[in-house]
Amino acid sequence: MKSEKLGARIRTYRERKNLSRDELAQRSGLSLDIINALEEQDLYPSLGPLLKVTRALGLRLGTFMDDAGSTDPLVVRKDQRKQGLAMHTPRHGEALRFYSLGKGKADRHMEPFFIEILPESAADKSLSSHEGEEFIVVHKGELEVVYAKQTYVLEAGDSIYLNSVVPHWVGCHGDEPAEIYAVLYFPD
Repeated sequence: MKSEKLGARIRTYRERKNLSRDELAQRSGLSLDIINALEEQDLYPSLGPLLKVTRALGLRLGTFMDDAGSTDPLVVRKDQRKQGLAMHTPRHGEALRFYSLGKGKADRHMEPFFIEILPESAADKSLSSHEGEEFIVVHKGELEVVYAKQTYVLEAGDSIYLNSVVPHWVGCHGDEPAEIYAVLYFPD
């Protein structure tokens, strides 16, 4: 079964809250153009803008990952992972594939992901920021992280723990895809 596109999910939750696109733009601090692109063109932004939309709607990021009922403890087998979200660059197509490792645990306070990062991710190195913290472990390939004015290249086995409020960008380094495990924490 193909999952519902991000734009349709945003529109559904916005309409459930009886918000206009203008109101969502005001609440999120994003431009109306970005809200329109999210809903109509299926723009897949970085996590910063997506988090602003989820906060403005009173939701968690996991809501857009098809959360179901709560399971404790939650075990996710490698062969049972399902892609829940893909982010695209404006002109280069799919750049990141997110697999939620917390799907099914509705009361979670962290968002754990396995993420495939394609070389196309380097096409747009726009920095973004959002509340919270991120912990990333490189599983395969090379990862480039721009954090404020510093650039780090991480290899398999390397990790980085960063404050997400500092402008940052995470993408593939080089011509080969990278794979990471990431845990994002968003304060309530």
